[in-house]
Amino acid sequence: MAYDQNNIFAKILRGEIPCKKVHETAHSLAFLDINPQAPTHILVIPKGPYVSYDDFAAKASAEEIVDFVQATGQVARDAGVAESGYRLLFNHGPDSHQEVPHLHVHILAGRPLGPMLVKPKD
Repeated sequence: MAYDQNNIFAKILRGEIPCKKVHETAHSLAFLDINPQAPTHILVIPKGPYVSYDDFAAKASAEEIVDFVQATGQVARDAGVAESGYRLLFNHGPDSHQEVPHLHVHILAGRPLGPMLVKPKD
C-alpha cells in the first residue's frame, strides 16, 4: 500500500482538518477518535509518512520509534487507564480492515473489552 498524502491523518497533521489533540511530541500526535468504540478511544500516529506498522518498523529512525512508543504509554497514563487496563490495536492491510493508510494505534479502554477475536463457528 502506497502512502497517500491526502489521507485524513496527513490532513490532520497539516492542520487542514481539526482534531481533539490530547498529546503531541516531536514525532507523534495523539487525539480522540471521532467514532469511539470504547469510553476511552484515542489514536496515536507518527508524524512521518508511514503506511503501517511494518513500514514504520522498517523505515523509521530509532528516535521516531522510541518517541512513538513512549508517547503511546504516556497517553494511556494521562488518560488514567494504565491501572485498569487498555488494549492497543494496530491494523495492517486489507485483511485487518485498515481504513487509513497511515500508521495509527488505537488505545481502547474504560470498560471490559472482551476477547480479542470472536472465534468462527465450526
